[in-house]
Amino acid sequence: MRILLLGGTAFLSRATATEAVRRGHDVTCLARGTAPTPEGVTFVRGDRDADEGLAPVRGRQWDAVIDVSRQPGQVRRAVAELDTAHWVFVSTANVYATPGPGGTSGPPTESTDLLEPLAGEVMASMEDYGPAKVACEQAVVEGMTARGGTSTLVRAGLIGGPGDTSGRLGYWPWRFAHPSGPDVLVPDDPDFPVAVIDVRDLASWMADAAEQRLDGAFNAAGPMVPLAEVVEAAREVAGEAVVPRPVPVARLAELGVNPWMGPRSLPLWIDDPSLRSFAVLDTTRARGAGLHTRPLVETLRDTLAWEETRTTPRGAGLTDSEEQEIRATLDAGQ
Repeated sequence: MRILLLGGTAFLSRATATEAVRRGHDVTCLARGTAPTPEGVTFVRGDRDADEGLAPVRGRQWDAVIDVSRQPGQVRRAVAELDTAHWVFVSTANVYATPGPGGTSGPPTESTDLLEPLAGEVMASMEDYGPAKVACEQAVVEGMTARGGTSTLVRAGLIGGPGDTSGRLGYWPWRFAHPSGPDVLVPDDPDFPVAVIDVRDLASWMADAAEQRLDGAFNAAGPMVPLAEVVEAAREVAGEAVVPRPVPVARLAELGVNPWMGPRSLPLWIDDPSLRSFAVLDTTRARGAGLHTRPLVETLRDTLAWEETRTTPRGAGLTDSEEQEIRATLDAGQ
């Protein structure tokens, strides 16, 4: 197959390009060139924000286009200008109007109500991320349907694994492997639901979607496990004797510890009850279409190996000094 990847140099798009090449496909990546493309990929320089950004790949027939954009204007232009019979668009669980289980409704399915689409062409801030992706989905479906083609909408949950610079998952095995003291601080919320899909599993299934021209929307996420299981698996792969130290959620807030990701945080966990299960999705349809996910412990082990080699700052978690400061405050009973 002749596959065009709009991107291809970072995390999911890079893993997808690598997998497609491994399968013997002819893969071209259109990107700005801020990072190298995987071996075996044809690199074409282009900026999708420029008027003629797609010019280098126009006028060619592609068997599939894979797109990860969050900008509706970019997607509309690409669908209109590129010649292909199938489009794989990486969307997000954030498109759902009510994320996560609500009452007895259970996790979102592909028929769960979506947010209103972003009206403009440009997503100006992350507050518009969900609506922007809805608008992108609509542009893909409408454009491909009009030309008699097909499209796969990949509504991805939380993605982790080697190469994840956010550090949301990688922080936990790394912290247990590099303790700042006799224990590792964790939220005292052991049942918090976590669903992480390994980037390599998602990339493999996206290659399947391109090959099989899977049509429609598919939730793609890992199985739900409690936070306590993630912490214990991280401790296992680190092979260290340190133990987790649960800290009450209210106390974490008092100590200025942030949820989810970013500086001075304890990742993966969210303290907002309305977002408690936002990453948990009903993946029945995708699994019926061949989505397979590896054991969490394997993802954590490989992520730790990558974390040990990374050259960029980790985007989430507590630094040694922050954890030591918080531990000292807790020990003093303050």
